[in-house]
Amino acid sequence: MRRRGAQRHLNIATHSELDRFAAQLAKQRIIGVDLEADSMYHFREKVCLIQIATQRTTAVIDPLQINNLAVLKPVFKRADILKVFHGADYDVRSLYRDFKINIDNLFDTELACRFLGFKETGLEAVLKKRYDVRLDKKYQRKDWSKRPLPQEMIAYAAKDVRYLIPLAKSLHQELKHKRRLSWVEEECRYLSKVRTANSDSGPLFVGFKGAGKLGPRGLAVLEELLQMRKKIAQHQDKPLFRIIGNKSLLRLAETRPQNLNKLKKTELLGSKQADRYGQSVVAAVSKALQVPANNLPKYPRKTAPMVPAIVAKRVKELRVWRDRRAQKLKMDPAIICTKALISALAVQHPLTMSSLSKMKELKTWQASEFGRDIIHILKTVG
Repeated sequence: MRRRGAQRHLNIATHSELDRFAAQLAKQRIIGVDLEADSMYHFREKVCLIQIATQRTTAVIDPLQINNLAVLKPVFKRADILKVFHGADYDVRSLYRDFKINIDNLFDTELACRFLGFKETGLEAVLKKRYDVRLDKKYQRKDWSKRPLPQEMIAYAAKDVRYLIPLAKSLHQELKHKRRLSWVEEECRYLSKVRTANSDSGPLFVGFKGAGKLGPRGLAVLEELLQMRKKIAQHQDKPLFRIIGNKSLLRLAETRPQNLNKLKKTELLGSKQADRYGQSVVAAVSKALQVPANNLPKYPRKTAPMVPAIVAKRVKELRVWRDRRAQKLKMDPAIICTKALISALAVQHPLTMSSLSKMKELKTWQASEFGRDIIHILKTVG
């Protein structure tokens, strides 16, 4: 990679500084974007830094010092400014959650790497291979909500984002050469619309790894323990895992210690955890054990429908085709066609391009590139 001129660096912590920088961004046609958050240290995570790079400037914006980022919304919304992220899913959700920022014209370099068949798509690996640039990750797990931030942490945050523009340009050309650019652009349009799901409704044990193996009484105990942990974490402003880990909670739901001595014998909590939360754990277990049998929860299970033999045969042939095509294209098979999409194709059985294009599970690029192959297979199998 040719060395460019030195990047100008800005630390932005006031409204006036942000206004001036936003005016500069409005004149750009491409910008790189990255975030730092505090999910490792607080109950409700928040964006703590926003890093934005132009061709000549790298800015680190402090949203904890600036309480209104509305001036950035038009920049992110403009379709004539390309916004480059690497692994955009988390960033897109976070920007909308915290600032109601919508993104139009997004380009995800991590997604582009996957569509180009890269074996390692993390930014650290990509930059090392492409430009022999080494990213120091020693601050990755630091608490980004602390103020003032050390200058070396700010410099670390700025380093990742400055390479996104040249990386995006080179990947753009490779995708274009392989005629996959439209594929990634469509996927990026979908990606720009992702939002954080509302998880406040329903029992906490739903989706909890291992909960499906518990019986009704075990589920009742687990739910009380999860509610207890959430309440403590919220009160102490700590992430859930820093109170009691998931594996320990699941084992507590199985062993159900009803006093402190039994709890300590399980050795599922450290001595400090037992001192801090032991009484709460015992109380939660005891409460759950008193729930009447007719009020015990049941794990919501979806009954798998009987799959007709012909559908199973279609699935098998579609998988064989997909894996061969993926090998030829040197891509991850799941990018070409996920298991869910294969099942939908086998069940819905579209036999024309018109019916295929109406499937909500299928992207336009997939229908265009692979539609005729899919229809041929479905017609052949019957």
